[in-house]
Amino acid sequence: MDCSQIWQGIIIGGSGGAIAGITLALIRCLHVKCIEYKQKRKVYSWLNKEIEKDEYKYRSTRAIASFNNLTMDRTRYICSLHEKIFLSTGEKDDLWGIKNISGRHKEQ
Repeated sequence: MDCSQIWQGIIIGGSGGAIAGITLALIRCLHVKCIEYKQKRKVYSWLNKEIEKDEYKYRSTRAIASFNNLTMDRTRYICSLHEKIFLSTGEKDDLWGIKNISGRHKEQ
């Protein structure tokens, strides 16, 4: 076996492994973004529906997590990612509202 054939094999194997690793990383990233998108949409639609039917304009993290089958930490993360959902700065902690419905304007 020639030395150049060994190096060709090493280069082909290394580049194939690198391509496979990059492909897996991209698929994982796409999967995570799809799940975040679905959960953001689910939480926003539930929160919007709940706020519109009641005069109280905020919901707790616990209530959002319970009704959307998410953990409280995941709910906080999803709510903080969504551009239309904001954390209340009022007396009580851990309350979430929707901009323009719960009293905050888009510009803020």
